[in-house]
Amino acid sequence: MTQNQSQAQTQPQTILAIGGHVGDMELTAGGVLASHALKGDRIVTLALTAGERGVPAGQDMAEYRVQKVREAEAFAEKLNGEAIVLDYADGELPDNMEVRLQVCDVIRRVRPSILITHFKNSMHKDHSTTHRIVNDARFFAGLASFQRELPAAFAGKLYYAENWEDAVDYRPYVYVDFDQEAYELWVEAVSQHWFVTGSKSFPYLEYYKHLARVRGIEARKQYAETFMIPEEALRLRQGEL
Repeated sequence: MTQNQSQAQTQPQTILAIGGHVGDMELTAGGVLASHALKGDRIVTLALTAGERGVPAGQDMAEYRVQKVREAEAFAEKLNGEAIVLDYADGELPDNMEVRLQVCDVIRRVRPSILITHFKNSMHKDHSTTHRIVNDARFFAGLASFQRELPAAFAGKLYYAENWEDAVDYRPYVYVDFDQEAYELWVEAVSQHWFVTGSKSFPYLEYYKHLARVRGIEARKQYAETFMIPEEALRLRQGEL
């Protein structure tokens, strides 16, 4: 290993996790985000909507949106990171160029070395729309001839997180393990979200805690989260068997 390669491996990374709603990336990739935060890496979450249509019974939806933004910030604070929430309505995320340019601009500002978002298929339209938006925005962000206020920035590795709502055709390809300290930090941070601990429609925290353990067992580790990568990158390169 050369000295430059060694220095590159020890330099802090920046991870940008982009979800359709506040809480999507925090749940599906939160253990890995917590693990990287403990290593000194920079964590940024971007939610294209607040996810306010999951409002608790009897609560005003506009007030819940404000709460959701606070919850995103609380999660990020636990990881010494940053939370960004765009001003689109939950369930009404437009699949247009305007949103792509906003995400492009965030990528150029944050300059992530790792980008995480939704898998292509989902039972929730905002998730599949986010997948398309992020893939296009990543392309625009890295294109030097695409003129924006900030210079081009290529978002390095792209991963799609495992989500129970995005399960059709998803198969685990990359396993990323994390230890007990990261697990506990993730659980503490993600519990800042009301829907994670208080929703009656789905046992979010229980499901993802168990999933982290199951994936960890499969990886012969304590805890893990899995990811897919772009289909064009699904190849294993080696010189011999």
